Amino acid sequence: MAVTKTIDSVSLSIEVQKALDKAGDPIYTKKTFSGIKTDATPENVYAIADAIKGVLEANTRDYFINESSSLANA
Repeated sequence: MAVTKTIDSVSLSIEVQKALDKAGDPIYTKKTFSGIKTDATPENVYAIADAIKGVLEANTRDYFINESSSLANA
């Protein structure tokens, strides 16, 4: 059985600090940017995430690539 995976959509998520908890530790939420090209390289997506980080007022933490794929039995 040959199963193929096809990436249908890709988005970028950046963890952005939204507040501090009672202990003074940062609380993060994710901001998601859709419409990333399915063939974008990780290096290019990282460069875009860094550029977005540069214009955000809040502190950021990690970057994530989110892929939605379909599977087909060929």
